[in-house]
Parts: sequence; C-alpha cells; structure tokens
Amino acid sequence: MDRHQVRGALLAAGLSPDAFELEGVHEHVPVPADFWFLRHAPGGGWEIGLYERGVHDVRQRFDTEEDACAGLYHALTGRPAPP
Repeated sequence: MDRHQVRGALLAAGLSPDAFELEGVHEHVPVPADFWFLRHAPGGGWEIGLYERGVHDVRQRFDTEEDACAGLYHALTGRPAPP
C-alpha cells in the first residue's frame, strides 16, 4: 500500500480527512490543530506521528513507504492494513 492507497483506505474506514496528512498526497491548508502524519524522514526512510500545536511528534520510523502506510493505518484504526 502506498500513500495514495492508504488515503482511500483511511477515508473508507470512516476517518475524517482532517485526521491525517500524507506528504505529497493529502496535505492541509490551513493546518488543523492536530492530526497524524506520514512523511519522508530526514536522512531516509519514512516516519509517522502526531502533529499537535505546531510540533511533529514522531512515533515510529520505517524503511519503506509500504511499511509506514501500514503503520499509520494500524495507528489510526487499530486494525491491520488491508491487502
């Protein structure tokens, strides 16, 4: 699953579009007060975490986009990512 696919899966799971941000695919203007994010990590790889009050709190780092998308889906739904 890539960022485009996880966007559709999260919306299909009933999440609000304001609940998450996916770098280069689903970004906010204006920026909400808080949301989960998926972005490229400095130095390589991917990271997911929670943005609150102007601070990105990285919760997990991954080597691949696919693993990061699965991690974000699980963090937001409590379920394994769909195939």
